[in-house]
Amino acid sequence: MPGVSPDDSFFDLGGDSIMSIQVVSRARTGGLLVSARDVFRERTPALLARAATAAVTTTEDLDAGTGAFAPTPIMRWLEQYEATDGFNQSMTVRVPAGLDEQALVRAAQALIDHHDVLRLRHHPDGTYEVRERGTVPVTVRRVGPGDGEAAETARRELSPATGDVSRFVWFDAGSDAPGTLLIVLHHLVVDAVSWRILLPDLAAAYEAVAAGRAPELAPVATSYRTWAGHLRAADRQAELPVWQEIAATAEPLLGTRRLDPAVDTAATAREIELTLEPDVTEALLTRIPASVNGTITDALLCGLATAVVEGRGAGPVLVDLEGHGREHVADGVDTSRTVGWFTSLYPVRLAPDGRTPTDRLKQVKEQLRAFPDNGVGYGILRHLRGEPGLAVEPQIGFNYLGRYTDGDDTGDWQTVDGPTPAPRSPEMPMTHAVEITAVTENHEGCPHLVATWTWASGLLAESEVRRLARAWFDALTALADERPDVGGLTPSDLSDDLTQSEIDSLEAELGDW
Repeated sequence: MPGVSPDDSFFDLGGDSIMSIQVVSRARTGGLLVSARDVFRERTPALLARAATAAVTTTEDLDAGTGAFAPTPIMRWLEQYEATDGFNQSMTVRVPAGLDEQALVRAAQALIDHHDVLRLRHHPDGTYEVRERGTVPVTVRRVGPGDGEAAETARRELSPATGDVSRFVWFDAGSDAPGTLLIVLHHLVVDAVSWRILLPDLAAAYEAVAAGRAPELAPVATSYRTWAGHLRAADRQAELPVWQEIAATAEPLLGTRRLDPAVDTAATAREIELTLEPDVTEALLTRIPASVNGTITDALLCGLATAVVEGRGAGPVLVDLEGHGREHVADGVDTSRTVGWFTSLYPVRLAPDGRTPTDRLKQVKEQLRAFPDNGVGYGILRHLRGEPGLAVEPQIGFNYLGRYTDGDDTGDWQTVDGPTPAPRSPEMPMTHAVEITAVTENHEGCPHLVATWTWASGLLAESEVRRLARAWFDALTALADERPDVGGLTPSDLSDDLTQSEIDSLEAELGDW
């Protein structure tokens, strides 16, 4: 990036936790070994250079990713719900005019053979199995550009019990116009980071096949199956009191009643989408986190908790927070090229009661720093260990998917709008009263925060949700309107045992130190 100095912070420049995985992957490609934890801790190119070591090309045996394995915490979480066959993520990409159908089939097959988890099957005894390479044929359906049923058909055909976890639908616009390719994957096998691996791999595989070459995709260092084993072996017992305290939190109702999985299904869900102004988004990506040595997630959750308290009244706000989950759980693990559902889902308790927006941001930042490794231990303790006192069901779910920088790129194999299936089967229960999924997209060269609000219509009226969503954006705007020199360190930035008031007093006394 032009103009970036060795001492500029990755997060101050708009980086986020998901993009940190891409940094790790590209560094490895360039022969350097750093971890996502290094990116978060060191932040600047100068400090990362000191932490980096020469990458030693080590990959598992090809068979390490195949065979049976016990579920991960997020898989175990999903098992508590009914009607999850259609639970999916999907992406649509533009494909070249005159696409070679056989080349597409071979490229998609190469993707399934290379990324083990795309050959997943869920057995009745609760275990999962990754089948051998070459045993799972790809399903590619060719339809016309106006076929409005193809996307939903692809979703309905998903069934982990039979091993049907992927569908590819080619919307053929003819030999003279680019078509689109819809990829539908069961959520058990994919997450936001995985798409950033899969889509370039699919493009590379197609280009190789079309040129008469065999696809040669970059190796995967650690398989999903191996990762699952590391999670089960991880010792997170020391965190138990932290999570038990969070789970014991009493929280006022957000809607008219508690969520009822028998009544509040996806069929009753309603959805709105709001977009934040680019100048506020830019501040959220750069200046606001930089002012407190934080991240965009700190700012987003600070604004959300502020809005909830203003609308509902005083009291702690519980949020089920989704993280990318690719945390350091064992030495020698590298998941920067691994496809799968790594998500960590954990409850956070937010209580922003500071006098100014920045005061509240500092409080939320510190409340989030109380959870080691971005909450990965909660799922291990609750869903794998079965520890007592951890069951809690926050009313709000939140997921920030990071920043997509190719919004203005409409070339082949880039993501585009197109027909997509519903993310869930109509019968699947809602998992939260309100779910917020946010992503930063580039439009006309400017970043825009796009937030999708999904809620159970039996609990909340649309007017209530819109009011809360608007209050959230207002709280984010208030953060952006703070003076540029407002900010400062917080206790987690320092090794000394100082309180926030003591740090503020020192900063006032010492000035710009």
